[in-house]
Amino acid sequence: MPSMYVFLLLAGGGGGFLSGLLGIGGGIVMFPALLYLPPLLGIGSIDVKSITGLTMVQGFFASLAGMLFYNKERLVQRKLVGALGVSLFASSLAGSLLSKRVPDEVLLFIFGALAVIASVMMLIPRSYARDDAREHEVTFNPALAAIIGITVGFLLGMVGQGGAFITIPIMLYVLKIPLRVAFGSTLAIGLFSATAGTAGKLVTGQIPLDMAVFMLLGAMPAARLGAFVGKRTDTRFLRWLLAFLITGSAIKILTDIV
Repeated sequence: MPSMYVFLLLAGGGGGFLSGLLGIGGGIVMFPALLYLPPLLGIGSIDVKSITGLTMVQGFFASLAGMLFYNKERLVQRKLVGALGVSLFASSLAGSLLSKRVPDEVLLFIFGALAVIASVMMLIPRSYARDDAREHEVTFNPALAAIIGITVGFLLGMVGQGGAFITIPIMLYVLKIPLRVAFGSTLAIGLFSATAGTAGKLVTGQIPLDMAVFMLLGAMPAARLGAFVGKRTDTRFLRWLLAFLITGSAIKILTDIV
């Protein structure tokens, strides 16, 4: 068990760094890492429902740490956070409560399908001209944002994800949000869905608290470091790194399902 705790500490640090760097809660990386690496390293295994609980907790605290940095840099669009965040909160809570009755294979398929959709979107060519815009320069369709939040949030709650891996592509390609504002706003939005999802997972006993503590000890400081590095990194590199992570996770999960 000590080896598992060390692994969770390091995995939490890696996921937290990516949270701050790419504006993601880390679930797109943490889910496959927690599922596949412990057996590969010979330190045991974690069941899928516990993994969804752990990734939801990690997503909440890593999002909080990264969001505070982006907010200071004026890269969090508050109206966008409200439109997407509130709808995500309600639907994610419903999805997380229902997930207790859903077979693991179905949860894996939903996660994989969302990742495939996100990876395809991230490969679509886009302009980088406005990627350094600040939050006051951003406009969007609030009604469309709310509809997206309700639809996507339910599925995210089921698979224990804050949802950045799918909401960032939606922001970039559907709502036309500049990349850095999309990263900062997604971290803030992730707090809504992650709060609801964490509550649902906790109530239904899907979060192993001892494991969660060690994971968060690595995730919190690493998230702030990732945000600091991301602010100084070219947006082209960040976009392709995110696309690579999403696509790789989607391929691995769907291959195992098939």
